[in-house]
Amino acid sequence: MSYRERRAWIGEYFDRTAADAWKALTSDAPVSRVRASVRAGRDRMRETLLSWLPPELHGKRVLDAGCGTGTASIELALRGAEVVAIDLSPTLVEHARERAEQAGVYDIDFRSGDMLDPSLGTFDYVIAMDSIIHYELPEMIAALSTLAPRVRERMVITVAPRTPLLALMRAVGKLFPRSDRAPSIVPVSTRAFRKAFGAAPQLDTWGMVGTRLIESGFYRSLAITLQNASLGATGAPRR
Repeated sequence: MSYRERRAWIGEYFDRTAADAWKALTSDAPVSRVRASVRAGRDRMRETLLSWLPPELHGKRVLDAGCGTGTASIELALRGAEVVAIDLSPTLVEHARERAEQAGVYDIDFRSGDMLDPSLGTFDYVIAMDSIIHYELPEMIAALSTLAPRVRERMVITVAPRTPLLALMRAVGKLFPRSDRAPSIVPVSTRAFRKAFGAAPQLDTWGMVGTRLIESGFYRSLAITLQNASLGATGAPRR
């Protein structure tokens, strides 16, 4: 499946099938024990990624790639950042806008569309929490390679770490496909990611400077910090 085909599938799923469940998961609403463990893991992951960005972001432009219901976007805006928050699901984007207004935040640029759209412009930082985990490794690297020339300092992302259980579940899912199945999470080993990342020409001045595994019940995800080392004397983004 190509990037565009999978992108369309993901957008359809989160906009129609899973929108209500996602709203509940990312709120304080009562959920099952399984979903509560996922919620706790996602909260820890978001805190981790945000801790890798400066607490003071006035004058900085940040892309929240795959913003979902906007929790990270709101925190970034409260730090003073100029935030562009984009998601494939118009339903979730509208809900994120409502949440931001309830929090007294009105200046986030919420959009529905492709996080790789070049018309979004350049950024100082990118946060992509659980938004590239549905793509195969080559597509992940291609997405980062597309973003990198427009990012000045740092990208903080997540990948699904490869385990025997995840690999088995994915294999079974391929044997017994269902039209209503959620977009699969693609597990990747840290070693494979590091190798593919290092081999990408567009990422030759970027480095992996930090990782952290977050586990909570049914949630297991690896946080990765990618740092741009190609800043010139003027501090201009690498193009």
